[in-house]
Amino acid sequence: MNDIEFLRRISLMLHADDSRLPNLAEMERQEELIFVPFGGGHVRAWAERLGPLARPEFHLYDHELPPETELRRKAANAVNERPRCQAVLTQKRCLENYLHPDAIFAASGIHIKFDDFDCVAELTARELYRKRPGEIAWQLQARRSQSRMANRSKRWLNTKAARQMTPAMLGEQDRGAEIISWMLAINELLAS
Repeated sequence: MNDIEFLRRISLMLHADDSRLPNLAEMERQEELIFVPFGGGHVRAWAERLGPLARPEFHLYDHELPPETELRRKAANAVNERPRCQAVLTQKRCLENYLHPDAIFAASGIHIKFDDFDCVAELTARELYRKRPGEIAWQLQARRSQSRMANRSKRWLNTKAARQMTPAMLGEQDRGAEIISWMLAINELLAS
């Protein structure tokens, strides 16, 4: 669901800047498309599941880290073998890695630095936790508590921080215009 929130907000921002790019949230409201989250489940199962509907499909898989990357790459290849279907694997670990640090700062007041394969949600959760007075060290927190805090951070990164993004910020974080290429692919699939 977090990726869907990201895509809704980023597509709105991109559409406002370039009307040729789709506003996915509006298209969803108009019932022109539907998001189907698979929630980190068995990605290969989703590569074929919607095939019997014979509808255009666009699959977006986070790159993640090995060995998960190879499983996702195989699933994308399976989708790409079907007509009117396209799957892509992000070049970065996940969608949060496309957020600009300035957008994160605007949404939270914290500064974080990260690269393409850092877990942005965990780094953000750590920094937010560090700012809370009187708490025990992050490293002493139970892994389950750390995971819950990272999941909460992931949610607002994909909503509040994504809402702070501008085309210029996205251009800095996505120098290859990868996200724009996804939007163009979605347009093309919807037109087929």
